[in-house]
Amino acid sequence: MSCDPVLSSERHHLAESRAALRRMREATTRVENAVAGDAVSTQYLKQTLYRRMRSLEDDPSVPLFFGRLDYARALGAELDERLYIGRRHVTGELGGEPLVMDWRAPMSLPFYRARPGDPMGVAMRRRFGFRQGEITAYEDEDLVAASDAGSRLLAEEIERPRTGPMRDIVATIQPDQDLLVRTELTTSLCIQGAPGTGKTAVGLHRAAYLLYAHRDQLSRSGVLVVGPNESFLGYIGDVLPALGEIDARQTTADGLLTESTGATVRGTDAADVAMLKGDARLAEVLRRAVWGSLAAPDGPLVVPFGSRVVRVPSHRVVAAVESLRERGVRYEAGRKLLPQRLAHEVLVKLEATVETTDDRVQNIVARSAPVKALVARVWPALTPAGVLWRLLSDADALTAAAQGVLDPDERALLLWSAPSRTAGSARWSTADLPLLDELVDLLDRTPSVGHVIVDEAQDLSPMALRAVGRRATTGSVTVLGDLAQATTPWGARDWGVALGHLGKPDAGVTELVEGFRVPGAVIEYAARLLPSIAPGLTAPRSVRHSRGELDVRHVPDPVKALAAAAADVAAREGTVGIIVADPQLGAVRKALAHVPYTELGQQSTTQAFESHLDLVPASLAKGLEFDHVVLVDPASIVAAEPDEVTGWRRLYVSLTRAVTSLVVLHDGNLPAPLR
Repeated sequence: MSCDPVLSSERHHLAESRAALRRMREATTRVENAVAGDAVSTQYLKQTLYRRMRSLEDDPSVPLFFGRLDYARALGAELDERLYIGRRHVTGELGGEPLVMDWRAPMSLPFYRARPGDPMGVAMRRRFGFRQGEITAYEDEDLVAASDAGSRLLAEEIERPRTGPMRDIVATIQPDQDLLVRTELTTSLCIQGAPGTGKTAVGLHRAAYLLYAHRDQLSRSGVLVVGPNESFLGYIGDVLPALGEIDARQTTADGLLTESTGATVRGTDAADVAMLKGDARLAEVLRRAVWGSLAAPDGPLVVPFGSRVVRVPSHRVVAAVESLRERGVRYEAGRKLLPQRLAHEVLVKLEATVETTDDRVQNIVARSAPVKALVARVWPALTPAGVLWRLLSDADALTAAAQGVLDPDERALLLWSAPSRTAGSARWSTADLPLLDELVDLLDRTPSVGHVIVDEAQDLSPMALRAVGRRATTGSVTVLGDLAQATTPWGARDWGVALGHLGKPDAGVTELVEGFRVPGAVIEYAARLLPSIAPGLTAPRSVRHSRGELDVRHVPDPVKALAAAAADVAAREGTVGIIVADPQLGAVRKALAHVPYTELGQQSTTQAFESHLDLVPASLAKGLEFDHVVLVDPASIVAAEPDEVTGWRRLYVSLTRAVTSLVVLHDGNLPAPLR
């Protein structure tokens, strides 16, 4: 243990802060069994206390604070005071003075943005080095004296080997990242980020910041995080809880749409069919299919009322239908309102004969058999599955809805070759989910949340983007992605177009090109693909001190050479990812028969990323990172995709997962841009 008096003092403050956090949690525990005035209030209180308990959990292996600011009145601060910056607010026992200031608080802002020439009232910024939650070093930055010296501790923290899932970056957020994190809730953002630039971390930290700054509003309206697959969600799943935030919901796009539609995916589509189903023009086809279900009345509405018979002419029925349509109501809302409109027409007739009526009479008429029967004919009940099943099964129905929108060849492509007998037995595909969700919204409005974060958004089809955007019609979005990593045939090629599909055409687009995770040797090698896959993007550049290690090995058989290469890399500190083309998984499993590993996609997300060595199908690599990567046979990764450009994009994703070293095993058949 060091005898440095500064370190001793800071370690004492850390111990005092941990003790205070423990007291805060114990105080919450003492009121956990409290009962409010009624059952609803009691349940609300219990939920509030549960969130409070979770937010006060302490992980001894994670530093409770990572920095310190020394404010000075001589520099414009209100007081000469010292603040420790950490993941959550910790209050002292006496007087409520903060022992640790939440990194999201306004007083913490200079930790990320103060600089010589603009110290923001701070004379000195201190960073701490930690190991297993204990302070091992500190580094002071004089913000009064001009200096271009970088932070050694900051660089070491950025480049430190990782184990397990993704962790937060609150100690290393850069000024340009902080600007994005603290963007106001009302503003929608699109962050185009090259590999390793921290776009996912920025998005998650923006969620944490918004939940802090707009707690009351977002506790009611909600925050939704949409990721590309379950492996990705498992990888990022600990970030927000580590920051004390448990209220954000995290799901995949398919999971979100499966829940909303109730559909089970049991079928698959060819790439051209899936691409057409993802086309935004399908929204108009579906709209026509729904509203085209309305029918003209086949005669007047005839309602017996006592000794009388009241007749409402057909043109008045049509007028009632049109008045509801002009209001812009959803289909189901209109169907429920129509009986009251027709009952009103009946009451007008009755009142013309001096018959006394009231709301009770109108409700009785609205529920009468003649009114129900007419509504069923004029405004029939629909289900999302029923509408889509009819479109994909019936050429005449599809032609009626798609005339002038889709050409005959496109309509023929959409039709099932062997339709199911009923909508209930339909074998829905993943590409059908956004269509079903569109229909759900046409029938009943989709609820909106306060903020939606969608990661790897470049891979979503226009129809899937519309589905995600519906969840933020009254809220804002943070769109994260990289056009160079679009690995679906229907993926985004232009952020302006994609944002239009999301319903946020005015969202600003920010490009992040400075890579903090992928080393220079690796990113420069992968960037050789950029002119072919995304010529309009700025080439990324690594700002790490270490260039990293790149080893491109020409071997007779990449799969046979894998076991030895994996054993060499597995002896190093940090996580190891073996990335292979999906069709090669069987052969690679045999090659690794005597090497302990975990295969992503073959276990629960709670088990994923716990192994030192992971076998990663190329289709699941996006968004993940490993200290060391062994990439097997680049040509096979390219060949597994439906076209060459998509294959090169998949390869670009796979090459940029390494944060320390990359080994590429190839048999000489390298893609042209990498030769």
